[in-house]
Amino acid sequence: MKYEPYPWKTLKEPIIIGVDEVGRGCLAGPVYAAAALLDPAQSTDEFVDSKALTAKKREVLADKIKNNHNVCLGFASVEEIDEINILQASLLAMKRAVLALLKELGEKPGSHVHLLVDGNQRVPGLDEITQTPLVKGDFRAPPIGAASIVAKVTRDQLLMDLATQYPEYGFEKHKGYCTKDHKQAIEKWGPCPEHRKSFSGVKEFLGHS
Repeated sequence: MKYEPYPWKTLKEPIIIGVDEVGRGCLAGPVYAAAALLDPAQSTDEFVDSKALTAKKREVLADKIKNNHNVCLGFASVEEIDEINILQASLLAMKRAVLALLKELGEKPGSHVHLLVDGNQRVPGLDEITQTPLVKGDFRAPPIGAASIVAKVTRDQLLMDLATQYPEYGFEKHKGYCTKDHKQAIEKWGPCPEHRKSFSGVKEFLGHS
């Protein structure tokens, strides 16, 4: 199926925010989200799905986005992921990112805000805001693409920091994703406090160290 670019600049609301999450499929670490409000007068064509970019390109673009546009972060902890499940935690992280951005802008949720959400679900708890879920939204709408880039760079840095605390797991290489080396490390050492204990590939080794 071919997904067409979304005409976000033609929307009637004055505040158009894109939101996306990263780290949903990982075995370790929090799930991060970012919400981005872009300056439509600036070039935004480079802001596409973070997974389609090299790590270096993501870092360059993340700095560009933070310096020239409005963006805020939200996350849900490993404990929250295990308590409410990864889908609800992802939506919670997105809600937190959006509310943080609105607070930074001095705005309240309302009909003057239009939220573009990557995926096929609306963000719960933001009923005052018009929401448009967009499958493959990070490719179709630069506000979502920008959010994905900033969220990805931020979360990757966190996992690299955690690698110094838990060097046996190789977080700096796989960023918490389910790779062969990561699974073997969990099997050998057992999960660390940053692992999602409700996830297959982790829960089987609880108490094993």
